[in-house]
Formats: sequence, C-alpha cells, structure tokens
Amino acid sequence: MKPTETIGQFDRFLAAEGVRLDAVVIGGTALALLGVTARQTNDCDVHAPPLTPEVVDAARRFASAVRRAGDSLSDDWLNNGPSSLVEALPPGWEERLQIVFKGTALTFRTLGRLDLLRSKLFALCDRGLDLPDCLALAPTAEELSDLLPWICQQDLNPDWPEHVRATLADLGRRLSHGV
Repeated sequence: MKPTETIGQFDRFLAAEGVRLDAVVIGGTALALLGVTARQTNDCDVHAPPLTPEVVDAARRFASAVRRAGDSLSDDWLNNGPSSLVEALPPGWEERLQIVFKGTALTFRTLGRLDLLRSKLFALCDRGLDLPDCLALAPTAEELSDLLPWICQQDLNPDWPEHVRATLADLGRRLSHGV
C-alpha cells in the first residue's frame, strides 16, 4: 500500500463511519508520512494505544472496500504488532511525539527522531530487514554512538552487543561515517 494515499482514504472512511482514531504509528508508514521513504508497506504498525474493537472492525471493513475496488489490503493491515516496544523505549517518549497526519477522524503521531531511530536500529540488528529504512533515516555518527548502549541492552544473548556493534559499524560505513 502507498501509506500516504491509504491513510487519507482511511481518514475519510472513518469520518463517514463516525469513528475516530488518535494513535502513534511506527515502521514504514511513519517513515512514509514523514517523507523519509516512498516505499510501499503491507501494514500500518500502531505503537499505541491498543486498537479498540470498533477501530479494528472499521479497518477490516475499509480493507474489504479497498479490495472490492481492485487494490490489495489485508484485513489486519492496521495492527498493534510492535506494541511491546512501549516498555523498551526510554521514559519520556510520549513527550517527544510528532504529528505526521491530521485528518478529520484520524490523527497519527510518530516517535521523535531518536526514538524512531532506536526502533529502526533495533529492528535492523534483530531482524536484519530494515537496512533501507536506516539508510533513509541517515543517522549521524554521533546518533549511532549515542544509541549503541540502548540497543546493546535490548537482548540478553551474550553475543548480542558484538552483533550490534558490527551492525552499526557497517551502517556507519555505508553512510560514509568513516568507521
């Protein structure tokens, strides 16, 4: 899905249904709404709050309408998949939120830059799938250095810190940070 287009359509759908949603999004949708990437994504990861049954039902009905119109969108495209990140982020993340979409019935915020970098760099180290997003975010050498200790603390595997250091060093090289 093209996040910016889909989110606008979903806003209009929610308004017509009389349903409102104010949420924090992360992942590909957040990056697209920030203008960092233009890539398509399969879902919209809602970091917080937990989605209500009313919103989940509206999202499913919206997905069904999108499919009837000939486009592809799964029933669970709007989900709380990454909600466990809430406990891992440093205190005060809520005060660092920024609005990325404000419509009639829908408001999306996303994490502040460093918290968004935390989430993407952790995902890069954990899954190895987020390199294009990390390159698009273009963290500075200082940001990589500052976030290294936090990422190292996110897994108890004794090999994790070295893996994190190697992954961030590779990212730094790709970004021409001279590391």
